[in-house]
Amino acid sequence: MRNNTGYTKGNIDADLIRNFIKEALAEDVGPGDYTSLSTIPANAIQTARLLVKDDGVIAGLELSEYIFKAVDPQLTVKYLLSDGDFVSKGDVAFEVSGPARSITIAERLVLNCMQRMSGIATTTWKMVDLVKDLPVKVVDTRKTTPLFRYFEKWAVRIGGGHNHRYALYDMILIKDNHVDYAGGTVNAIRAANEFRKANNLNLKIEIEVRNFDELQQVLDYGNIERIMLDNFSTDNLKKAIDIIGNRYTTEASGGITMNTLRAYAETGVNEISVGALTHSIKSLDLSLKAQRND
Repeated sequence: MRNNTGYTKGNIDADLIRNFIKEALAEDVGPGDYTSLSTIPANAIQTARLLVKDDGVIAGLELSEYIFKAVDPQLTVKYLLSDGDFVSKGDVAFEVSGPARSITIAERLVLNCMQRMSGIATTTWKMVDLVKDLPVKVVDTRKTTPLFRYFEKWAVRIGGGHNHRYALYDMILIKDNHVDYAGGTVNAIRAANEFRKANNLNLKIEIEVRNFDELQQVLDYGNIERIMLDNFSTDNLKKAIDIIGNRYTTEASGGITMNTLRAYAETGVNEISVGALTHSIKSLDLSLKAQRND
């Protein structure tokens, strides 16, 4: 029985997607797919199916449609599943039909994207499911593959997780190195606020704290919206959450795994950021197989 992770389609950046596909195809195809050109008749019209070879959560189906259309507008796709569906080995996600040469050109880009996105969605769903009864968000980080961040964060949402900041420009996140280079916690917060005001930036400020001394400095000075508690034990995290109360949004980070997630969530923290959602996943095994029409 298939269920859905709760993912619903939202606004996507079609221009970013098209530009990515253009660059990815240029990298892969170059001056031509000489294997397909030399072995497949130019007028061959064929069909292929995307076969699922693992259990997990499927992701990247919407992206695959963009890829097929970019390769050849004559390709038509019949989707049998939706992004966020639970899948099992042997399921068929879609059938694509049209010029056979175009199917083989699109094949690897579709698989590379969907396998990684599905792996991320699957890992995310597993973690979210562990704490689904608690008022905590499982969020991603910037520990993503360069130039593929948009799609990896998309996959996190498909898996039922949430996105943290997208990049360096949509939040002021003061981490340990910033604090050390700025000459201390208060200096870093003060400078960030001055910069935000001088540049008329509508950005939240989050600061990472490493111990209770830094936390107290933050609470005494204020002028931030979020606090990241980095590498706190669960006991110390619970103590810190009690001290903070409801004054700020709280985030736990630092090597939190499938085995420790539940204990961290039970501290009352608002968000748990997990870099492993995007940097340490196993891709879901998928395969595009020809279905000859003759």
